[in-house]
Amino acid sequence: MEELRSLPPTPVAPRRACAFPTWRIAKGHAKPELLAISGGSNGGLLVGAALTQRPDLLRAVVCGVPLLDMVRYHKFLVARFWVPEYGSSEDPAQFKNLLAHSPYHRVKEETNYPAVLFLTGESDTRVDPLHARRMCARLQAASASGRRVLLRHDARTGHSGGKPTARQVEDIADELAFLFAQLGVPAPAGPANAGATGLGC
Repeated sequence: MEELRSLPPTPVAPRRACAFPTWRIAKGHAKPELLAISGGSNGGLLVGAALTQRPDLLRAVVCGVPLLDMVRYHKFLVARFWVPEYGSSEDPAQFKNLLAHSPYHRVKEETNYPAVLFLTGESDTRVDPLHARRMCARLQAASASGRRVLLRHDARTGHSGGKPTARQVEDIADELAFLFAQLGVPAPAGPANAGATGLGC
């Protein structure tokens, strides 16, 4: 994602991320009810910005270990070291820009937001889990669509890496189960589908 300090108040990177689905919809190649996006870490910030900027484009979002409160992000864990990239709300000139780009602060009441699955881990030493927790609560309160807004919070995992293969498979299965449920993709028949996810999608 481009340095937020140098971006204009209208978020640029999320606009670019939304340009392709917008084009596909305009050409009749896709429908919003069949579109989903996924991103983690800095990509979590990107998809968080996209879902608050153009909720009408998407049916489902998976948002992993994200930065979402860009006004206060630098106050938690190691995020103060990212001020050269993102800027700081303690600088009056940068505050206005960060507020315009902050997904948490762009949530609007009574808006039809897509279904969202937030992913975070209590042992994340880079991005504080409070970002995903607060954004999940904020969207649950504000969304008028009736679509699920869920949080998968793992007490033992961190930002990325270090997971055994079996756990990685379980995590991917949960994410795909969520997306398939929201997009109406039929589940495969047979014993492999039994107890596929505990998310309650």
